[in-house]
Amino acid sequence: MTEEQQFIKRLNSKSTKEAAFTELLQLYKERLYWHIRHIVKSHEDADDVLQNTFIKVYRNIDKFKGDSKLYSWMYRIATNESITHINKNSKRMQLSSEEYQNKAINNLQADIYFEGDEFQIQLQKAIATLPEKQQLVFNMKYFEDIKYKDMSEILDTSEGALKTSYHLAVKKIEAFLTKD
Repeated sequence: MTEEQQFIKRLNSKSTKEAAFTELLQLYKERLYWHIRHIVKSHEDADDVLQNTFIKVYRNIDKFKGDSKLYSWMYRIATNESITHINKNSKRMQLSSEEYQNKAINNLQADIYFEGDEFQIQLQKAIATLPEKQQLVFNMKYFEDIKYKDMSEILDTSEGALKTSYHLAVKKIEAFLTKD
């Protein structure tokens, strides 16, 4: 039994679930926060989505089949929760998801947790112009340096398609940043 399988067994055992889940939080909280933050943009939204992600992980750990790595499964949940959050809020505000993201980017400068400069704001605006899949792939590769193999598990897409998406995203971002 691998170390991860033993850990999953602890997560599924009534007597060790709480301690194992606390360990899981410590292991993945920051990585998942930044993954979510790159998608939803704001600190408050990222905190909300992170909380929802861990609630889903806690409630559904018994459904984890082990077909992928545990962190790939959690990243998929975090990604889906982030997209759901954007779609729900954009619908509530009667905006397209691109308009909603642009609004979130414009609010970054007022966000006390945002440490970027003007270039980072422009980069975020460029990323927001990409289709959803390209945004995810670009963020995961550029900001988190996730390998295509792992990304393939998280997004359930072939490595070749991910490489193409990243290449196209980079070209579009370069064009956006050099258009003036």
